[in-house]
Amino acid sequence: MARGNTRQRIQDVALELFAEHGYEKTSLREIAERLEVTKAALYYHFKTKEDIVISLFRDLTRPIDELIAWAEQQPRTLETKREILRRYHAAVMGAAPLFRFMQENQATVRDLSIGETFKRRILALTRLVVEPDFSMADRMRCISALFTMHAGMFFMQHVDGDPEEKREAVLEVAIDLVTQAHEGPSQASRR
Repeated sequence: MARGNTRQRIQDVALELFAEHGYEKTSLREIAERLEVTKAALYYHFKTKEDIVISLFRDLTRPIDELIAWAEQQPRTLETKREILRRYHAAVMGAAPLFRFMQENQATVRDLSIGETFKRRILALTRLVVEPDFSMADRMRCISALFTMHAGMFFMQHVDGDPEEKREAVLEVAIDLVTQAHEGPSQASRR
C-alpha cells in the first residue's frame, strides 16, 4: 500500500498484524509497538481495533462507491458493463489486503457490520451488470463475472505465473462472461 500519513500507517500496520496473527489475537498495544509509537499516540487516531477496520473499509472501498455512482449515470450498454468490470477489478486489486482480511475474518466482518455494507455494494453492482430480461443462465454469468474478481484474487496467488498476466486473465474471464450474457445464444433468440 505504501501510504504516508500516520493514520494510513496505522491502518497498514494493523492490517499486516491482522493478516499475521488474526484480528482477535492482535491488540492495540501490538499495533503501537510495531509502529514504534505509544498507545496514547495510537488512541489519538483510533480508539479501538474496530475503528481501524471500519476506517480501512471506508478508505479502501471508496473507489467502489465512486464506481457505483458513475455506473448509475451511464447507459446500460455492454461497453458500460465492461468498463464497470475494469474499474471494479482495479478497485479490488487496490483493496486486496482488505479483501483478504474480510475473507480470513468472516465472523469479525459480520460482527463489525462492514459485511452488510459490502453486501449492499455487491448487490448494487449486480443490478448494474444484469438485465431484467436476461435468462437465468445469463444472470448467473454476470454475477459470476463480479465474483471472478474475488476468486481470482484469492486463488490466483497459488497459481504459477506472472502476477500481471494473472490479473489480466481474471479480468478477461470476467469480461467474457458479461459479453457472453449479452451476445450469447440465449440473447440471440431475443433479437
